[in-house]
Amino acid sequence: MTLKDGWNGRFYEDFQVGDVYRHPLGRTVTETDNTWFTLLTMNTNQMHFNSEYAAKSEFGKPLVVSTLTVAIAVGQSVIDTTQNAFANLGWEDIKLPHPVFAGDTLFSESIVLEKRESSSRPHAGIVTIRTRTLNQDGDEVCTFRRTFYVYKRGAEPLNDLFPEAKKPLTLDTEDERA
Repeated sequence: MTLKDGWNGRFYEDFQVGDVYRHPLGRTVTETDNTWFTLLTMNTNQMHFNSEYAAKSEFGKPLVVSTLTVAIAVGQSVIDTTQNAFANLGWEDIKLPHPVFAGDTLFSESIVLEKRESSSRPHAGIVTIRTRTLNQDGDEVCTFRRTFYVYKRGAEPLNDLFPEAKKPLTLDTEDERA
């Protein structure tokens, strides 16, 4: 049997300026997501949770909390950009050019803008990306720049994290019943 590692994310060496990563998972935002996030973050603007109030606005219905849109965009990008990051250094130029409503499905992609070796951490580099998020109709609903520290391949903190099993994994289904 051959052991195959799962996707471990990108390391500093894997980033090239100009590379575009289309993040693989879309996410449909529900009314429940919006309500919970509004409550969790103590956002008291009724545009996000009061349908009667929002019906009188130019949008005619509640808006998804903008910080939830940003959080989903960041989360969607992790698999391709920051799976091996250990610190976000900042977000810049956050824009929300189109409203998001419950029922919208969001998709994100990122482009590598800059990268450089860290002068203080030889096991890491600094990468800057721009991420944009589209709804199901292709409207850009969010965009931002993000800079983060990311480990280099073979960095000590990442070595040998998977525990050694007390019993090996086999093809024999009889072992699973024991």
